[in-house]
Amino acid sequence: MLLKDRVCIVTGGSSGIGRGIALEFAREGACVAVVDKQETPLRGKYHETDVTTPTVTEIEKLGAQGIFRQTDVADVSQVAHAIQQTVDHFGGLDILINNAGIHIPGGAQEISIADWDKVVGVNLRGVFVATKLAIPHLKQSNFGRIIQIASVHAYGGGAGPAYAPAKAAVVNMVRDTALEIGQDGITVNAICPGYIETAIQDYLTPEQIEEALEKTALPRFGLPRDIGRAAVFLASDDAEWITGASLLVDGGFAAGV
Repeated sequence: MLLKDRVCIVTGGSSGIGRGIALEFAREGACVAVVDKQETPLRGKYHETDVTTPTVTEIEKLGAQGIFRQTDVADVSQVAHAIQQTVDHFGGLDILINNAGIHIPGGAQEISIADWDKVVGVNLRGVFVATKLAIPHLKQSNFGRIIQIASVHAYGGGAGPAYAPAKAAVVNMVRDTALEIGQDGITVNAICPGYIETAIQDYLTPEQIEEALEKTALPRFGLPRDIGRAAVFLASDDAEWITGASLLVDGGFAAGV
């Protein structure tokens, strides 16, 4: 097992990519704290239509340890509480996965300033807050890892004036944080997913989904497990000399941009 007994926090771990990461970490022997606003997984109209069991239930089926902590990552006090509860429960913290994110459709003339603030508050500010609060605990670990889930849209427009800029900022934050804490032996990297089959895609039309598939070099969309396996690699000893990097896991979507 690549992550046996290592303690991990996965924000947004109840559904989608976060759930996929949490389950792959559990397969590799990690102890996983699922941090999310709700424990019940989201169900989509296109993807993940039959997901019903909580992530922690599936973690335990794999023989691993898991806990759920209800948390709004836009609330500093709730994030601090979730991190401390995880440390108290498992005895430390080795890996932070900042995956929680939201998307509100609309161009600059459609999206409200309040909604812009909401998207940036979760997708960028929330990432910074969790990272800041986790670092003191990660410094006590011999295996400190931070993995930020950004997006292929960090490298181009087309996902709105809040989502894409926030994800681009996360990629830059990875580089800055990697330089700041590298001497502490903590690696900091990003994964930039392409189209992943999750409930978050519900805002798209069937025509937009087909267009996304046509732009993807490989003949299928990504699955949460694909991001989970990439995260396992970056969290493992095999990636101990990789930091400040951003890994595209997009089926070749960005190759055609």
